[in-house]
Amino acid sequence: MSSECHGKNAWPELVGTNGEYAASVIEKENTSVDAVVILDGIPVTADFRCDRVRVRVDRNGIVVKVPTIG
Repeated sequence: MSSECHGKNAWPELVGTNGEYAASVIEKENTSVDAVVILDGIPVTADFRCDRVRVRVDRNGIVVKVPTIG
């Protein structure tokens, strides 16, 4: 589905970085998305959106999964 979306759609290089930092990098590299920092494991909606990137972090605020559009 991410092929429907414009611009960069995944940021594997941000795993292990601070979530807020990762969100700022994502929004700078793809101005069509809003990056939302969330705690890994919390329930989220399953809808796919080209304008959203969920940045999943652990309790220390470190990115634990590859942020992708969706």
